[in-house]
Amino acid sequence: MGNPAQTDDPVDAGGSPPDDGDPTGGTRGGRQAGNQRSFWKEFPFLIVIALVLALLIKTFLVQAFSIPSNSMQNTLQIGDRVLVDKLTPWFGSEPERGEVVVFRDPDNWLEGEPTAEPNALQKALSFVGLMPSADEKDLIKRVVGVAGDTVECSGTGPLKVNGKALNEPYVFAGNTPCSTDDKGGQFKVTVPKGKIWVMGDHRQDSADSRYHQEGPGQGFVPVNHVIGRAVVIAWPLNRWDTLPVPDTFDQRGLSAAAGVAPGALALTAAVPVVLWRRRRR
Repeated sequence: MGNPAQTDDPVDAGGSPPDDGDPTGGTRGGRQAGNQRSFWKEFPFLIVIALVLALLIKTFLVQAFSIPSNSMQNTLQIGDRVLVDKLTPWFGSEPERGEVVVFRDPDNWLEGEPTAEPNALQKALSFVGLMPSADEKDLIKRVVGVAGDTVECSGTGPLKVNGKALNEPYVFAGNTPCSTDDKGGQFKVTVPKGKIWVMGDHRQDSADSRYHQEGPGQGFVPVNHVIGRAVVIAWPLNRWDTLPVPDTFDQRGLSAAAGVAPGALALTAAVPVVLWRRRRR
């Protein structure tokens, strides 16, 4: 008689009826359907964001390029895809000896060369960096000399930079470091400020700086034409590899300033001594 009233429907501590687990109705089922609709509404926005990010990466960070010729064999083969670092030049970094660089055609080097015409899809994908560049007016070579360097070839080699002979294991097998033809194979040049001297690793199959000395640019490539340094062979997968600077460019005394530096240091050290002696007198 005095017992409190009881109900047949149990409730939780908050007074709410428990979830009956019905997957076809109720709040939980409605929430799942709403999430599904929301995803498809946001999907086009996500695609736009992904394309914008790809475009920014291509513009400021990394871009893919396809190798169209044999001029850099065996380091690079026709059809290889390389990734080019475009970030460091934004911080004032300039090409260094031994680097493999991609650059814009400086002086109609590719005049007369056949160029493939990409379709609309290829142009769009290359524009955002999802495919190698559709611009066939870019070249790829190895930097041999930078501003102030004296680069020379005599006979079949070796190639010399500032009087130092280069040991070049990357040169195509069967090629000599220097050519003996009369079309630029023999030369001695000093690289001006703001320019670089480039050569292909396939020395007897590369129309590089050597063969454009009669042009307005005298074979030199302006630093501001350099798009970036090729750092990785990304495709095909069985060719994946990095593109480091060969050890031959690290040898002592290679810098054009090396011969001047000891004298400059001696002069700098002598100045305080001379001033001290003058004061004592």
